[in-house]
Amino acid sequence: MAMGMLLVSHVPAIASGLETLIKQVAKDVPITTAGGTSDGQIGTDLDHIQKAINDNPASELLVFYDLGSAKMNLDIAEEVSDKQMHVYDVAFVEGAYAAAALLEANVALDKIEAQLKPLKVK
Repeated sequence: MAMGMLLVSHVPAIASGLETLIKQVAKDVPITTAGGTSDGQIGTDLDHIQKAINDNPASELLVFYDLGSAKMNLDIAEEVSDKQMHVYDVAFVEGAYAAAALLEANVALDKIEAQLKPLKVK
């Protein structure tokens, strides 16, 4: 499978809730989540993110995260992963939802990225 999604949130319920919402419009897009830390606490950690990357069957991932400190762990995970990752600094819910709907419709990556530009966090 070519493209999937990774959702990273400091709170497990936020990541899983967003996945549930997205599946309403993108049932065929492979989505994995890294919500909270590996030991179930609030936050993010590299091990949990790496597991979510590895568990996703797609070879290329569109990645969305909730807060800036998650980006630090994502940067490290991206360096050591064999998968191509596109990490977006956009509104978490709106960006991930829009991208998933477009992936489901087989829209090309450049067109998805054009749609995400107005959602960029400033």
